[in-house]
Amino acid sequence: MKFLLNIVIVLSTFFCFGQNTTHLDQHELILDSLLRELRAARNDEQKDSCNSKFKKSLELFVQNEQALTHSFTKLKTVGIIDSPDELVRIINWNVERDNMEHDYFCYVLRYDKRKKKYKVSELKDVSFGMPSQPSGMLTENDWYGALYYKIIPIKKGSRQMYTLLGWDHNSSMSQMKLIDVMYFSGTKVKLGSPVFKMGGSTSYRLFFEHSKKTSMYLNYEASRKRIMMDHLSPESPALKDFRSFYVPDLSYDSFTFTGNKWVLKEDVIGVNEYDGEGQKQTIYVQGRSGEIEKKKVKKMWENPSNPSAPAGGNKHVAVTPETEENKDRKDKNVPSLKEDKKKDKRTIGEFSSVTGQKKWWQRKRKR
Repeated sequence: MKFLLNIVIVLSTFFCFGQNTTHLDQHELILDSLLRELRAARNDEQKDSCNSKFKKSLELFVQNEQALTHSFTKLKTVGIIDSPDELVRIINWNVERDNMEHDYFCYVLRYDKRKKKYKVSELKDVSFGMPSQPSGMLTENDWYGALYYKIIPIKKGSRQMYTLLGWDHNSSMSQMKLIDVMYFSGTKVKLGSPVFKMGGSTSYRLFFEHSKKTSMYLNYEASRKRIMMDHLSPESPALKDFRSFYVPDLSYDSFTFTGNKWVLKEDVIGVNEYDGEGQKQTIYVQGRSGEIEKKKVKKMWENPSNPSAPAGGNKHVAVTPETEENKDRKDKNVPSLKEDKKKDKRTIGEFSSVTGQKKWWQRKRKR
């Protein structure tokens, strides 16, 4: 009964206010109420009922063209991400089942500049019965289901495409990060394209399955135009065939968009992102209320060999565990590491989490 009353209110505001901000703000309040009911549901039956109501109301909301640019202030447990060109918006959420599995829901809002039309598409999660890591091109009606958190516009020839970064709950033992590509063909949404190049092979999309007890960094560095990610390795070499035991090994890989493809580069150096003032925006939790406040803090590295640096321009020499050990050996009049090293010590990171091939070179220690 409450839901029917909400729908009546929404329809009334459509006729009374048309496509204005006041209407969308009022509709968002209703969406927020329905979303709270969904998150408070205690079993699958209640979740299905509440999610159906929320979804129907949201579907009505996104038919308004101003939904593409509306500033959401209420829906805290729904992912709303926009493309940098402001032509695409993804509204994405999940529902956790009693058996701990997740269902995913997604609307893609876009403005077609060529036809000057606003269009809405729904991605339908049909992951039950399909491979957990599907390959090849997919459509909006056969979606694997995920939560997206980043959109990166790219051009493949004359076609505008969008690279998507996302997350999937996967199972009780492992979770996944993923990279996919979305583009539009007429009124249809297409997912996947052979743009991910790794050595001599290409893939339509990439999945990175790893242990539930850790997290994987996967994000886009706009200033360096690359996708940076943790390199994943098994906790021990004997577990290399079990992805639920893969964890970050403190090294990094990246994808750089070159020649219409995202090209893999392994063992790259990861550094912090800076803005023009040499500062980085950081989130802090302040006070007993737990309110989140954003502050800018200085993060720029000072080169100690710079004459104007606070240290006075002293020559800087990095000290590593190897140089310390060599120094100790010289003090004790014993052979150096170079003289008595008989073979390379392989680390658990010798298997590439992207290509699956062995990495035979020794990793450089991060500084």
